[in-house]
Amino acid sequence: MTDYARRLERLRAAVAAAAAPSLLVSGAANVCYLSGFTGSQGALVVDRERALLVSDFRYRFQAAEQAADFEFVEVERWAEGLAATIRALGHAAVGFESAHFTCQAHAKLAAALGDVALVAVDGLVEKMRAVKDAQELALIEQAAAVSCGAVEEVMALIRPGVRERELALAAEDHIRKEAGAELAFPPIIASGPRSAQCHGEPGPRELAVGDLVVIDLGARWQGYGADITRTVAVGKADGRQREVYALCRRAQQEALGALRAGMACAELDGVARAIIEEAGYGAHFGHGLGHGVGLEPHEAPRVSRTSEDSLATGMTVTVEPGIYLAEVGGVRLEDLVAVTEDGRRVLTRALPAAELPEVG
Repeated sequence: MTDYARRLERLRAAVAAAAAPSLLVSGAANVCYLSGFTGSQGALVVDRERALLVSDFRYRFQAAEQAADFEFVEVERWAEGLAATIRALGHAAVGFESAHFTCQAHAKLAAALGDVALVAVDGLVEKMRAVKDAQELALIEQAAAVSCGAVEEVMALIRPGVRERELALAAEDHIRKEAGAELAFPPIIASGPRSAQCHGEPGPRELAVGDLVVIDLGARWQGYGADITRTVAVGKADGRQREVYALCRRAQQEALGALRAGMACAELDGVARAIIEEAGYGAHFGHGLGHGVGLEPHEAPRVSRTSEDSLATGMTVTVEPGIYLAEVGGVRLEDLVAVTEDGRRVLTRALPAAELPEVG
């Protein structure tokens, strides 16, 4: 049995538990996870007996190559063809992923389905995707290795006068030169006052002595991504910058040490957050501690103070506390880890330096 066949059986069990006679899967990452299909237009229709991949003429041969466990259904007009495929199964209702459906798409499909009811059934595939198998973990680890190399490339180029955009292009070039690698997301390179922007896009700003520089990037390897962030100072750092860096690193290391299977994600967030809050910087750590990484840069589980998720063996999550100060700049340290039976394994190979790196 293939990995995709096993995932299909798990999905069928989840659909049955949700009391849905069939399920329409339309989220691109979910379609890929279940079938292997990566075309830009495609949806899966699954019930207890049949597993269908619906697409158009452009993907006839790609579907046969990538999704051997699914029967290909070729349609011309999307909503009408998809509806006809669903109606042919003979069920009174079909579950659908409302998180991946626009209101317009829902209206068109509902009209074409007639008396077949559309029932929102969300999170089934995402919950499956949260726990990675051995093959997925190997791909993520390879993506992490490429990502680490790109960070090292950027750090070696940092000096006064170089532009953020130049560093971002160097990171992209490093990733794309690796056979089989591509960008998981556009690199974040933010310097000086802009480093206090959590997701600052690289721009024309030239780095200056005394700047903090946040480097956040990720490569994707055969569909699976990684995520890493490092913060450095250009030239000599001042005392406040070193203080904030040390605090952020301590929060990250404490969280990494506490991380374990079965732990509530909100509890893990709290380990790092308590350290930052006790130091008086709680208001400057406004995002969650981390998130899952896999086929998408951000996926389940959520590691935040409001998360209702728990960690399980096989999950891959980031641990990334950050402190952002308008007058100082921003510091964020992020590593990607796999949750193991006895704790965790760091996939981004080199942990952040014990002290704020001074480069250039």
